[in-house]
Amino acid sequence: MSTSPADDAALADTRDASGPSFSDLGIDDRILTAIKDVGYESPSPIQAATIPPLLDGHDVVGLAQTGTGKTAAFAIPVLMGIEPGRSKAPQALVLAPTRELAIQVAEAFGRYSQHLPGVHVLPIYGGQNYAVQLSGLRRGAQVVVGTPGRVIDHLERGTLDLTQLRYLVLDEADEMLKMGFQEDVERILRDTPADKQVALFSATMPTTIRRISKQYLKDPVEITVKTKTTTNTNIDQRWVLVSHQRKLDALTRILEVEPFEAIIMFVRTKQATEELAEKLRARGYSAAAINGDIAQNQRERTIGQLKAGTLDILVATDVAARGLDVDRISHVVNYDIPHDTESYVHRIGRTGRAGRTGTALLFVAPRERRLLDAIERATKQTVTEMRLPSVDDVNAQRVVKFGDTITENLSSDSLGLFRKLIEDYEAEHNIPLADIAAALAVGSHDGNNFFLEPDPEPVRRERPRREDGYDRRRDDDRYERRDDYDRGPARSRHRDTDADMATYRIAVGKRHRVVPGAIVGAIANEGGLQRSDFGHISIRPDYSLVELPADLPPETLDALRRTRISGQLIQLQLDQGPPAHRSMSRAPRREFAKRPAHRKPRT
Repeated sequence: MSTSPADDAALADTRDASGPSFSDLGIDDRILTAIKDVGYESPSPIQAATIPPLLDGHDVVGLAQTGTGKTAAFAIPVLMGIEPGRSKAPQALVLAPTRELAIQVAEAFGRYSQHLPGVHVLPIYGGQNYAVQLSGLRRGAQVVVGTPGRVIDHLERGTLDLTQLRYLVLDEADEMLKMGFQEDVERILRDTPADKQVALFSATMPTTIRRISKQYLKDPVEITVKTKTTTNTNIDQRWVLVSHQRKLDALTRILEVEPFEAIIMFVRTKQATEELAEKLRARGYSAAAINGDIAQNQRERTIGQLKAGTLDILVATDVAARGLDVDRISHVVNYDIPHDTESYVHRIGRTGRAGRTGTALLFVAPRERRLLDAIERATKQTVTEMRLPSVDDVNAQRVVKFGDTITENLSSDSLGLFRKLIEDYEAEHNIPLADIAAALAVGSHDGNNFFLEPDPEPVRRERPRREDGYDRRRDDDRYERRDDYDRGPARSRHRDTDADMATYRIAVGKRHRVVPGAIVGAIANEGGLQRSDFGHISIRPDYSLVELPADLPPETLDALRRTRISGQLIQLQLDQGPPAHRSMSRAPRREFAKRPAHRKPRT
């Protein structure tokens, strides 16, 4: 679930009406006010079970999926223990596996601490300018939320002082270990004060997490919360395979063919909500965005328009859609696939309510098939693959809508007025009525773009074959083994896009016990890359080769050179290939005569 949203907003759907209220948990009144401002009514199961032992000073191990409200479960107790005037050094450190989660956790801390004067929260993560982080650390931040690699980097630079640390939270600990941060996490645990309070949250409890819990936590209280992962049977769930570059085209085709009343579309980031809503408005759809930056009065006005029918499409993030309940939502579109099952269940639960039927559409990029498989396994339901509407489908629907518009306007009260005007025009200019009607249609439609143009034929690029007839595409295993022999500064074409790719060399390999997931996780996190930016990865004994975009900006390259995997600096650089005299790709193989099995010794 890397880059998974910290959807503590889900507690609006997971609250237990028979359980305690937030005020029953002994929470500070100022934080209670912030919780009320956010819109939460009662604690989710993980919050009700976790907040009391944390307030009592116990270490805690919480087993819960993303989307159960665990961010508030550790943020509220931590904030209650912060002493604003004590020191500029951080009193709380939260480690998160990805930059996206670090940002969202920091935002959650900011919301809960809005009535606590003197409490400052600072996210530090790879891909962000160091100057911003250094300035924030110099000013003083009581709470730091960071990714392990960037935290280690600041510790080595001497810019992050953890001597005053009182609270340490490991969020999504199992994901951090999968991404290769085990040594970084354990080093941070060793380098922080022994008397700190530790909270560890994980979706699963592998042996490594169990060992870390026993070694670094003091008699922790273990809390397990099982979450609901079933979906409403009234919802028709479908998915379509589409690359990132063609999502908007696929979406507009579906909107033209699929009858809908109102739609909520989910994307991962605030910026994406604004961008997608603007593109939809440019295509003639009534669309608006809501995200964490939208003021509450604007949010309420937008949702009111959706309920009233003056707005048809709402583009939102998971957090911004918290508590949204609009009966006329007939479709939920997962424009960006969620990285955890709970988020998917909460998203599509916005339709099919009160006994009504609903439709949930899921866009899946080629590299995201595993996320679809995880959703189907967790919900124990099959999501049906749908065919993307063809050009003919779209054009046929446009003709139908054109006819429907004529039929609807025939009953207009203004029909008599315009009939008289057209009859006068016909008599004066002696032009057939059909031509006049066509001219009026031209005025209301762009004739050049009325019909969707057919898709261009794909251009097939033939790869040159070697003189000996060997085609490495036909032998994947051989290609994997010999890929580094015929390479200068390698450039290739990405499998799923037309982007230029280059091969980079990193200074970690099999002897460092790295796996592809650790390489992808660390580089994506520190360099601000997407999973789709990675090509082939080849792990060698002492180093590894990774295909990445060839046009990485200098600041990204600089950040990646200082990235660590399994505690080792990767020292990323363009791979120049082996020296010419060692190249084996074009060297003729030397044939040796087979020796007989038994041979008389020479005298």
